Amino acid sequence: MTDPSQRPPEDQRNNQCELWCRHPRSEKDARFLRGPNSRLAELWRVICIGFEFIRALRSLHFVGPCVTVFGSARFGEDHPHYKTARALGSLISEAGFTVMTGGGPGIMEAANRGARDVHGPSIGCNIILPVEQEENPYLDRFVTFRHFFVRKVMMTKYSYAFVAMPGGFGTLDEVFETLTLIQTGVIEQFPVILVGHEYWDPIIAFINTTLIPEQTISPDDLELLHITDDPREAVGWIVEAARDSFGLKRGVRRARWRILFEKGLNGFRNNHPS
Repeated sequence: MTDPSQRPPEDQRNNQCELWCRHPRSEKDARFLRGPNSRLAELWRVICIGFEFIRALRSLHFVGPCVTVFGSARFGEDHPHYKTARALGSLISEAGFTVMTGGGPGIMEAANRGARDVHGPSIGCNIILPVEQEENPYLDRFVTFRHFFVRKVMMTKYSYAFVAMPGGFGTLDEVFETLTLIQTGVIEQFPVILVGHEYWDPIIAFINTTLIPEQTISPDDLELLHITDDPREAVGWIVEAARDSFGLKRGVRRARWRILFEKGLNGFRNNHPS
């Protein structure tokens, strides 16, 4: 269990729940979820989604190879999970990778901050929420998305490993979607690492005692996950996979095409949707 002294007061936790869980749905989302709209409206939505992909692809073309760190937005800088994520971000950067997160506070901020601590590249894929999620101040580059699924594609596309710190529904969604993509062969078998035995062991136990006996997954599927308490061990697995399985070499970066007005990592301006 987390040390009770590290937990915010109950009234503060309740306020956090009010902030993150009890907010009105946006009018655009409400219109989309009512069912079929006019053909013109549906076409325009597809065009907007396409432009969001193009903007993100142009912005993130030179950031890799990345390691994506998932985790809760609700942990402050004094929390042990925040401190672990910050150390993890530093180690990932020192290993030669770009740290990519969801761009918000909490664990995301900690990992980006760790990268900044050692002067490594730090990337955020932010999301517009009904209660807006502000980007954290430790980003060299961020792209703000309107659609969760576009954001998740980008966080997967440029990463050679995925590290999950403790988190809530969003973190679980990201972890299990990534595992599904690997399990089904849509993406290669990149490392998926869970940091924190105390937090993640009950979920591993559920997989062992329910999913595998019910044959909803194969016993071999559990081998897609690594779990550790040690950020150094996590980064060791990442480096081993990058070197041995994917043949990555440090210092190899894509060349910019100036005719396309492409900018490298250092020449980036923060990118918001219009």
